[in-house]
Amino acid sequence: MAERPEDLNLPNAVITRIIKEALPDGVNVSKEARRAISQAASVFVLYATSCANNFAMKAKRKTLNAGDVLAAMEEMEFEQFLEPLREALEGQYVRGASRKYQNKHTSY
Repeated sequence: MAERPEDLNLPNAVITRIIKEALPDGVNVSKEARRAISQAASVFVLYATSCANNFAMKAKRKTLNAGDVLAAMEEMEFEQFLEPLREALEGQYVRGASRKYQNKHTSY
């Protein structure tokens, strides 16, 4: 668990990159706005984790899985993000499986 509240914030570099990717070129974001977005993102992550944990606990598990996160997103009424999240997870799974196959069948 975090010892200080600021330990819960996402790294500034990550927040800055996400903001730049989300906005059109030429849009500037103040330091105060970046800090507010960072804190809002941290609160969202904590809330989503707490909701996902509730699903894991109901299933008598200690490990959160992607299904718990998807269920939490639905419970938090973020249904519009479910399909893009599923696609991203599937893409990550496919890339990971491909990498494992390549590592297993590559000889040096």
